[in-house]
Amino acid sequence: MKPTITIEYCPKCGWLLRAAYMAQELLTTFADDLQGVLLKPSEISGRYTICIEEQKVFDRKEMGGFLEIKEVKQLVRDVVAPGKSLGHADRKMQD
Repeated sequence: MKPTITIEYCPKCGWLLRAAYMAQELLTTFADDLQGVLLKPSEISGRYTICIEEQKVFDRKEMGGFLEIKEVKQLVRDVVAPGKSLGHADRKMQD
């Protein structure tokens, strides 16, 4: 069964549009690899996390900010479709 991604965002911070944009990008890139993307308003202020099923792949607080969409796609790809090429967005993240 294909996994579902959950993007949990803080509505008080105004991050719904960011979450919707990321959902659109992930659904476009991984159309054949995902069941769907769930947008979940958080009850915890400042929260912005991305989980694939129960596995957290991104947490804004832990990372110290937001990632570029290409970096998010790389994190998701590594879990959902490790062999998938992301084309121009498939460069290594800088440490």
